[in-house]
Amino acid sequence: MRMTLDIPDAQYSRLTAKAEQEGTSVTEIILRGIDRELENFFETSRPVKRLKLPLIPSTRTDKLVITNEQIYDIIDFP
Repeated sequence: MRMTLDIPDAQYSRLTAKAEQEGTSVTEIILRGIDRELENFFETSRPVKRLKLPLIPSTRTDKLVITNEQIYDIIDFP
């Protein structure tokens, strides 16, 4: 895939100097950076845990009807 990337002049100068010192190309350095970022991303991302509903099992078959006021009475909100 081909893409256009705008790199500030100062950074590009540093990239070309590094590429010349290493005997490689600017493209190769950029691709290594992309690979490093992707490795970090996939190492730190964890699978999403799915919750099993209902969280609190109940033997009731009818709906629980509760008002906001009743919730505030039960739970201490800051």
